[in-house]
Amino acid sequence: MDQEFKLIETNGLNLRVAISGEGPLVVLIHGWPESWYSWRHQIKALSQAGYQVAAPDVRGYGGSDKPYEIEAYDMASITADMAGLITALGAEQAVVIGHDWGAPIAWNTALLHPEKVRAVAGLSVPYTGPGPAPFIDVAKQIYKDKFFYQIYFQEPGVAEAELEADVRDTLRKIYYWISGEGLRAMTPASKPANARLLDGMADPGEFPAWMTGEDLDYYVTQFEASGFRGPLNRYRNWHPDFALLSPLAEQQLLQPAAFIAGTLEPVLNFVPGVDLVATMSEKLADLRMVEMIEGAGHWVQQERPDEVNAALLKFLGDID
Repeated sequence: MDQEFKLIETNGLNLRVAISGEGPLVVLIHGWPESWYSWRHQIKALSQAGYQVAAPDVRGYGGSDKPYEIEAYDMASITADMAGLITALGAEQAVVIGHDWGAPIAWNTALLHPEKVRAVAGLSVPYTGPGPAPFIDVAKQIYKDKFFYQIYFQEPGVAEAELEADVRDTLRKIYYWISGEGLRAMTPASKPANARLLDGMADPGEFPAWMTGEDLDYYVTQFEASGFRGPLNRYRNWHPDFALLSPLAEQQLLQPAAFIAGTLEPVLNFVPGVDLVATMSEKLADLRMVEMIEGAGHWVQQERPDEVNAALLKFLGDID
């Protein structure tokens, strides 16, 4: 890959950003527990197609600054990071694309900083708006008698201790857990409410081909250096995020939009009986594309890079 790394000041902190290519700006925002590296296949494809691609480590991750306070990871702060990054790179606007937690960051950057976002795409996590209550409160009702990872993440220090004890083991299990291969092999089973995240998770032995040993090694170095506190703090801001976003609940996103996910995507089943893609369709004024990639799991742009790249390039070509 022919990317360079820059430390870019935005919104009062420094983000490490992988930058490649020249042309209209595309910002790629990763999720949990990931890195700029999650976009390695897209950086190459999009830059070769005539775009300047910028893939930051989100605050708390990798080579970016890592504030300690929980409230430093609220949606207002992180979307301001992205809007400031666009300005710092000398662009008036960018196409903003996010995966996992990066998807809500992308959607809400388009909502809160519409002047900076000319188009927006989410991978794996559709745009649904803030809903009737903070998601974590809804989750506590749905999952009150069984384990749900976001509830487990709420108490500072608990998940950090588990996940940092053996970072390689943690990442292997998490990446396999909700991959297409892991989801196809798994017999659905609920854990008791007092379980830990890794309890009962399979270790795949030989990892699926889409993540090489070198890929995993890179992720391990990033999390051994950064720890998990900053990344987990994103999950601890549901209430301030709801206060920020609920007044905008009826406001549609007006930018051209796209959604890409695997057909096995577990996020789409978080709220039983609710069709999140249909909900998203009502929230987006100009939804140009819904691409469901057969057999792919949660790490869709790593599991199926060629199909994701083709979809993104089609979307980018359409808006251009």
